[in-house]
Parts: sequence; C-alpha cells; structure tokens
Amino acid sequence: MSEMPKITIDFLSLNFATISPMIVAIIAGLLILCIDLSNKKLDKSLYIMLTVLALLIDLGFVLGFDSDTRGFFDLLLFDGVATLGQIIIIVGSIFFVLLYFNKLRFQELRYPEYFALYLFVVAGFQFMVTSDSLILIFVSLETSSMALYTMIAMHNRLTAIEAAIKYFTMGALSTAFFAFGSMVFYAQTGSVELSEISQVLTANNFSNYFITLVGACFIIAALGFKLSLFPFHLWVADVYEGSTSALAGFISVVPKIAGFIVALRFFEIFIIHDDKFIELILYVIVVLTMTIPNVIALLQNDIKRMLAYSSVSNAGFAMSAILIGTTQATESLFLYWIMFFLANLGAFSILWLKRTKDYNNGSDHTLEKYKGLIKTSPLIACLMGVFMITLAGLPPFSLFWGKLYLIGNAVNAGHIILAIIMILNSAIAAFYYLKPVVAIFLKQPDENTIQLVNMTQMIKFVAIISAIFTICAIFIVEPLLQIISFYTQISGF
Repeated sequence: MSEMPKITIDFLSLNFATISPMIVAIIAGLLILCIDLSNKKLDKSLYIMLTVLALLIDLGFVLGFDSDTRGFFDLLLFDGVATLGQIIIIVGSIFFVLLYFNKLRFQELRYPEYFALYLFVVAGFQFMVTSDSLILIFVSLETSSMALYTMIAMHNRLTAIEAAIKYFTMGALSTAFFAFGSMVFYAQTGSVELSEISQVLTANNFSNYFITLVGACFIIAALGFKLSLFPFHLWVADVYEGSTSALAGFISVVPKIAGFIVALRFFEIFIIHDDKFIELILYVIVVLTMTIPNVIALLQNDIKRMLAYSSVSNAGFAMSAILIGTTQATESLFLYWIMFFLANLGAFSILWLKRTKDYNNGSDHTLEKYKGLIKTSPLIACLMGVFMITLAGLPPFSLFWGKLYLIGNAVNAGHIILAIIMILNSAIAAFYYLKPVVAIFLKQPDENTIQLVNMTQMIKFVAIISAIFTICAIFIVEPLLQIISFYTQISGF
C-alpha cells in the first residue's frame, strides 16, 4: 500500500505580514471577551480605549507593511488599493468608536461583546479588501455581516429587532447570490481568484458568454445589497432608523469602502475588455442609484432617514468612478469617499448628541426638533449647518471637491450624459440638505426643540475635527490625491 505524499509548507512562504493587521483586531476582540469573563464590573470606557488602541496598532501594521503582496496560500493580496482601503476602514472605525464616549446608557454598550463584535467587523472588512479570492471575500463578507446584524439587534429600541431582521434577510439573499455567482465563475474558469478568472476568460475570448453573464449578474446583485445600490437599497432607511446614530454613521461609510474595492476588482475584468452589456447594466444601476433615492430623500421629514437615502445616492456617485474605469476615476472614488466620510462623521455625531429618554416615542430626528437650534446651542447649530452644506456639495467644502473630480473624470472619459445626470442630482441633493439649515437658522425654537442630553467633550471633539477638515478641504485635496495616486499606481489600477 503506497504511502500518502507528505505536504510540507514553508512557514516563511505564508508571508504572515499580510494577515498580521487582521490578527491584531481579532486577538483584541478575544481579549475583550476574556477580560469580561474575569471581571464583569469594568466600565465601558476601558473597552472603548482597548478598541481604539487595537485599531491604532492595526493601522501601524498596515502603514508599516513592507513585504510581498501575496501571502497566506495566495489568498491575500496586500496591494496598494488594499492598503488604502484598510487605512480608510481603520481610521473611520476609530472615529466612530470614539462617539461611544457618551452620557446616556444604552443596552448594547453595557456589554463588552459589543466592542468585540466591532473589532470582528473591522477585521472582516480588512479581509475583504486584501483578497481577490471569491472564497475569502465570501467568508469575510459573512463574518462582518453577522457581527453587524448582532450589533444592530442589541440596541434597546422596538425598531432595532425589525432593522436587524431586515438586514439579515437581505444579507442572506445577497449571500446566496454571491455564492451562486462564484460557483458559476469557478465552473467556467476553474479558479476563484479574480486575476486568474480574468486571464482564463480573456484566453477563451469570453466563450459561453451567456453563462459568464449570469454569474456576473448574481455577483452584481450581491454587491448591490452590500453597497445599497438601486434596487437593492430597500433595507437602508429602516436599518439606519433602528440603529444608534453612531452605528448608522459607521454603516454609511466603512462597509461600503470594502464593497467598492471588491467591486473595483470584479468589474475590472469586464471594463478593460470593453464589455458593453456589463457596462450598460452598471450604467443603469449607477444612474438609478443616484436619482431614485435622491427623489425619495426630498420627501423625508426625518433627518436620519434623509441621510440614509442620501448615502445610497452617494454610493451611486462613487460607483460611477468604477463605470468610467480610468486611473483618474479610481483615484476620484477614494477621494470622494474620504470627503464623504468627513461630512457624514460630523453629521451623525451631531445626531448622536440628541436622544430622548423615551426610546420608543417616535423619531428623535424630525426637522421640527431642530427648529431654532441656533438660539439654544449656537456651536452645535453652526457645526450641523456646515455638515449639511458640505453634503449638499457646495464650494469650498470637502464633498464639492470629490464631486468636481468625479464629474470632471466623467467628462474627460466621454460620459457627458452621465456628467449631466450627476450635476442634476447634486442640485436635487442641495435642496433637501438645505431644509435642516432653514429649520436650524431661520425658525424659532419651541418646546419640541432638541435638548443635547448626550453631549460629551469627546463627541464635541469629533464633530469639531470633522468640521475643521471639511472646511479646510481645499488644502488637503492635493496631498490626498498624491497619496491615493501612489497606492493605486502600485496596484495597477
């Protein structure tokens, strides 16, 4: 009887430097759980500080990475785009977790498991952006999603369970779509790595194109759910409303940059080969994602739901860069999302300042509750005004530069109609973003005007820092573009 051949693996060949940032986040999450097992009376501030410390160490590993881009059985791809994506994910996560230094006590914040889940979510998104393997993307997508479902459900409001169930249901459907699409590509090419899939499809001149198209449509639908693209965005407003403002702000920014990088790697297969059908599908999705939620946002009387629909529209703007497909457009995508992060961080931090004692008595964030805020809380009113004007895309604030570069790249690539649609949607957005500004500055306060019962120095600090970067964006655009260009050129995008 013949002996089975021994399989030997060289430890150094695994290139553990590629996985070390994610290991830091995972170990820190497990450490928080172990500390809780030994002492259940520690204050939540300790767990927030441990989370921030772990994320800072994680960021240090990312910035200090200096090794081969491939590692861990070639499942990981630690290229420039992966580095850039991880930086945005980690920095965004640090700022949003700082918002939990709040005054009011919420059920989920009494559990250290909440912060462990937060770190597992971050690690999952890091795995997403550092791989071009459909299997690892699938596993990391589910890891982060399951943790997010739990975090939403832990909130002590009647709408939280409903939001978690909706998010879970939609997520389960997108999981099935992603798995089926991956199976189709594996059957077609014998590989689950996007780079090898591209090579095989090119070598075969896209034979069996219909089957390839079916697989692509399933992947597009799965990414559509995760990026809240039209018509897969129906869960967004309810999930935002059922979550705390801090978690809703996190969901609006961090998961989507991971989704954009996966979409960037996936659509490159078809964009570089000038696949007209996929381009048409992407074109329709981008236009409808920018337009339909924008129109719905016009009808909202709740600022939180308005921001939910606006985040969908902004995801459509960012996706237009992938449709355009040029190197400059890819750089514009990252610039746009960084600028959007700065404005959204500030807006949700202001929403986080206000919570009613009766958690189940309607919405905290209707326009009526912000009437005359300039007279009761001048600093907070001015900050909120800055963030709303920024999200409206008015110059010289941060998001204006992101939109300017995106529209300019659309024109340079010959997508004139797309550029016109982007301009029109920016005009629509300006209208509903200015509604809170009118309520804050031009109306008189009454008994319903919000009381800032959740204000702390840390939340105020985060809001002020966001406002400073938002206002001074003109001075950071050029350095940011140079950094983004450096990392995207390394990756060959």
